[in-house]
Amino acid sequence: MKWRVTLVALSCAVSVVTGLVLGRGDLSEAKASGRKVLVGVSMDTLKEERWQSDRDFLVAKVTALGADILVQAANSDDTRQIADVQALLSNKVDVLIVVPHNGAAMAKAVDMAHEAGIPVIAYDRLITGSDPDLYISFDAVKVGAEQGRFLVGRLKPGKTMRLVRIFGAKTDNNAHLFKQGQDEVLKPYIDKGSVKVVHEDWAENWKPENAKKIVNAAITRFGREFDAVAAANDGTAGGAIQALMEEGLADKVIVTGQDAELAACQRVVRGTQAMTIYKSISGLAGRAAETAVRLAKGKPVVATQAVFNGKVRVPAILLDVVTVTKENMDATVIKEGFRRREDVYQR
Repeated sequence: MKWRVTLVALSCAVSVVTGLVLGRGDLSEAKASGRKVLVGVSMDTLKEERWQSDRDFLVAKVTALGADILVQAANSDDTRQIADVQALLSNKVDVLIVVPHNGAAMAKAVDMAHEAGIPVIAYDRLITGSDPDLYISFDAVKVGAEQGRFLVGRLKPGKTMRLVRIFGAKTDNNAHLFKQGQDEVLKPYIDKGSVKVVHEDWAENWKPENAKKIVNAAITRFGREFDAVAAANDGTAGGAIQALMEEGLADKVIVTGQDAELAACQRVVRGTQAMTIYKSISGLAGRAAETAVRLAKGKPVVATQAVFNGKVRVPAILLDVVTVTKENMDATVIKEGFRRREDVYQR
C-alpha cells in the first residue's frame, strides 16, 4: 500500500495557507473488514511522569474515538524498541505512533512499517534519516528560545550572568532543537559578554542523576560562582537542583525547565526552580490520536508545516507552548486542569 503526500492550498476565512495532505491510496484493512481500527504505540520509556501522561491521554482519546490501542515501552533501549515495533506490526496494527529513544535508530522502524503498508507518526520526537508520514510535536526550537528569553530577561545591568548549560540526550533530536532555540537567543549576549557559559554538557538519556553530575562538575571547577542553570527539561532541572541543595544554593541560582511536571511546578511555587514550559500533553495526545485514526481509515489529514529530518521534509503539526512561572501558575497549568492547585501547592 502506498502513501502519498501532496501540497495543496487550503482556503481559510482570513487567509490562504499552504498545507500538506496525507492520504493512503488503498483503504485500510480495518476499514475494508469493518473491524475496529487498531493503533500501535511504541514509546521510548514510561519511567518519567511526562510519558505516563502521554500514554494515558493517548489510550483515553483513541478509546473514545472507538478504536483499540496497543502500547509498548522500550525502557530507553533501541534494540528493544525495534522488537516492540515488530511485535506491534505482527499484531496487525493499522497505524503506528512512535516516540523514539534514538531518532536515527528508529528509521528502521519506519522502513519496517512501510514495508507492511502501515503509516508512521513520529510523536514529540522526530525520526531522522527516513520518511515518516507525519511528525506531531511542539515547536521545540521555540521551547529553547523561551528558556533563553527567560534567562536574558533576568540579566542585571553591568553584571555578567555565569551560566551552566545542561542539554538533553544527544540521541534525541529534540534536545538539539531545544539547544538551537537557546543558542539563537543567548548567542548575542554571550558574544558581548553579558552571559558567560562556565560549563556545559549533555545529560545521557535525560536522567536527573546525570544532570546532577554535570552541576557537581561545575561546582568542582568553579565553586559557587555561577548564577543560572539552563536545564533542558524538568527532569534535568530536578537533578541540578538536588546538586544545588547540597551546596545551599537551591533558591539562589536560576534554573529553567520544561514539561510542567508536578514536581517541577511544586519547585516553581517554592522558588527553587524559576520556570517551566507548559506543553498541553492532552492536546498533543488528542491530536495524535485523532490523526492516527483518520490515517487508519484512509481519510485525509492536513499538516500546515514541514520539518527536514536529514532526508525528507516531514509533514508536521507543531503545537504552541507557554512559559510558566510562580506568578502565572494558577492562570496556566492549574486553570487548564493540567495540575490540581492542591497538588501544586501541597495543601
